[in-house]
Amino acid sequence: MLFQVQMDVRLPHTMPPAEAAELKRVEKETAQALQAEGKWRHLWRVAGRYANVSVFDVEGAEELHALLSTLPLFPYMQIDVTPLCRHPSSIHADDR
Repeated sequence: MLFQVQMDVRLPHTMPPAEAAELKRVEKETAQALQAEGKWRHLWRVAGRYANVSVFDVEGAEELHALLSTLPLFPYMQIDVTPLCRHPSSIHADDR
């Protein structure tokens, strides 16, 4: 099942820079591993904000929740989730 996920990150201004850098490093590793696994199909930065729009390909809402809640930056994110389904006018065979 595909889900569009918008993640807005709001790190506290009081967070030490080294701690923020480490969280971002581990977040990047986690995101890249999920992309390599095929779970995190698309990842786009939202220009001008510390935010992204992503497409996840998972079994369902429970798996998506489990993945998102394990992201290192999860405690600092506002997340909006939209379930997606294939559009009948799409010419692409792989856009489930």
